[in-house]
Amino acid sequence: MGTSSLDTFITTTLGLTKLPPFLPTFFYSFVGFSVVHLLVAPWVSRKWFPEAYGSKNKRAQNTWSIHIVSQAHALLIVTLTLWALSAEPASHSRAFGWDERVGYTHAVACGYFLWDSLDAIVNFTDVGFVVHGVACLFIYVMSFRPFVAYYGLRCLLWETSTFFLNIHWFMDKTGRTGSTAQFVNGIFLLSAFFGVRLMYGGKVSFDFMCTLIEVRHEMPWGYIFVFGVGNIVLTGLNWFWFTKMISALRRRFDDDKNGERRRLVTTTHH
Repeated sequence: MGTSSLDTFITTTLGLTKLPPFLPTFFYSFVGFSVVHLLVAPWVSRKWFPEAYGSKNKRAQNTWSIHIVSQAHALLIVTLTLWALSAEPASHSRAFGWDERVGYTHAVACGYFLWDSLDAIVNFTDVGFVVHGVACLFIYVMSFRPFVAYYGLRCLLWETSTFFLNIHWFMDKTGRTGSTAQFVNGIFLLSAFFGVRLMYGGKVSFDFMCTLIEVRHEMPWGYIFVFGVGNIVLTGLNWFWFTKMISALRRRFDDDKNGERRRLVTTTHH
């Protein structure tokens, strides 16, 4: 299929009229995150964390690399999102608004979510990761109609909490579990997750559903269904992961306190 035929298929058959100019960005994003996953992350990990990384089995090393890719994406996409928001026209339509900066930012996100979905399927650990990756991929690709890119841009700010989540994970794997640094990072993590994903994200999700209802007669039912269900699923996952994070943090620091008490009792007896 030639370039013109591909463009025609995307714009006419799929209805993604804004996607063709951003296909190279989509492609390079996917390749870039794949290269970080398969080449850069293992090399960096062996060089900087030879014991912590080198002692792991193949599956655990892959998980380590996934967190490095996730961290790279979080830093890049939040920066791009703020860049796009800084030039957003005040009169932007929440349902059908579009500009070039949104296109580049969404294309980078699509490349990442394609990589994320494939990895979650190939290296399966949890159905939640598969659902999250596939749902995000479909939603962000379909935004190139254009449709609700206004909300897609704002939802990418959710990745702010991912930055602290990955730091927390790496502290666990490098012998800093229960440390003061991890405790402080945990406060930032919960604050960012609660503030950005649950409070701000909850407001964005509610406004998003209102917009879907308003334009339900102007769009194919498939779009309304995918975006509506995707919004509910992703919001539900945010609350589910938040409760899991609180439980994990409490358990981690409670275990550390219990260990300290046991050491004090042992010392006293001796």
